[in-house]
Amino acid sequence: MLVLTRKTNQSIMIGDDIEVSVLAVSRDKIRLGISAPKDVPVFRKEVYISIKEGQASANGEVKAAVDEALDGLSTGK
Repeated sequence: MLVLTRKTNQSIMIGDDIEVSVLAVSRDKIRLGISAPKDVPVFRKEVYISIKEGQASANGEVKAAVDEALDGLSTGK
């Protein structure tokens, strides 16, 4: 993990297209601004994890439905 120190109104660049700016710092909160191309999704980590878990669950449901359909075909149901 890269650890950087930045002050308010300072930024870091990720590649050529993503800029992360420190907007404000208070006791236990930091406000960040992120400028990225529209095709780059930006999520809070807890939202990202929730999305991934939902996709895994949906993929599992689809797999179960496909397996059930294939079982039906092989048994002639």
